[in-house]
Amino acid sequence: MSAKDAPPPLPEPLLVEVADSHTHLDMQSGTVEEALTKAAAVGVTTVVQVGCDVKGSRWAAETAAAHANVHAAVALHPNEAPRIVLGDPEGWSRQGARDAGGDAALDDALAEIDRLAALPHVLGVGETGLDFFRTGPEGMAAQERSFRAHIEIAKRRGKTLVIHDREAHADVLRVLDEEGAPDRTVFHCYSGDAAMAEICAAKGYYMSFAGNMTFKNAQPLRDALAVAPLDRVLVETDAPFLTPAPFRGRPNAPYLIPVTVRAMAAVRGIDENAMAEALAVNTARAFDY
Repeated sequence: MSAKDAPPPLPEPLLVEVADSHTHLDMQSGTVEEALTKAAAVGVTTVVQVGCDVKGSRWAAETAAAHANVHAAVALHPNEAPRIVLGDPEGWSRQGARDAGGDAALDDALAEIDRLAALPHVLGVGETGLDFFRTGPEGMAAQERSFRAHIEIAKRRGKTLVIHDREAHADVLRVLDEEGAPDRTVFHCYSGDAAMAEICAAKGYYMSFAGNMTFKNAQPLRDALAVAPLDRVLVETDAPFLTPAPFRGRPNAPYLIPVTVRAMAAVRGIDENAMAEALAVNTARAFDY
């Protein structure tokens, strides 16, 4: 194993227990039990396992059912909707190539997400939203239709909406306004600037910050964190992605949450225990557990 592939060392434990509000244990190496044990050793005692497709959402629901400290969110990722409708001959995702299924296939997939969202240990509907980084104009209609359907499911089932917003800020905010956001709405891996943070705060949305807020080029994220109300801020890994500095590029996992918590505390000018306390309370409120 090269140094770049090696897991980073365990950080100093947090003294106040926190939750990883967004992780993908199914994409990480090792078992769920290993990941949870390692995380708990540094004070990360709860994780929200997030599905990105039907198969991953089923896995999230099953994993949450089996572990008291794992909560599930279920959804079709924004990039999944165009693949279902239009097909994916290149197969860039981990599901490989697939044929176009049209709107009927999207309806079938959404019906399964709705079924999973009814389960008691599924606390969130997400990650859903819009992603204009990978999807061109031909896929935007499918993305938006899927996003609107997920908002409806979250509201009807009384679950938290978990949003993926990549290079689509204005459109995500527009759709939320048009549909009416659920009571609890989380912008996962918040990627907007300070001005957008003020809009989200005014609407009562939660903003979850990931390891990328530690990157050198991420000053706009730090500016957003500085103005976000402390009671609307969450922390996440989005593991195995977005490993915080100084471990950028190496595999991420829930046990690295303390690195980001400490960076967030520095931005806010508060001590890490106060930061962790706020994050713990906020995550429980955001996901209603």
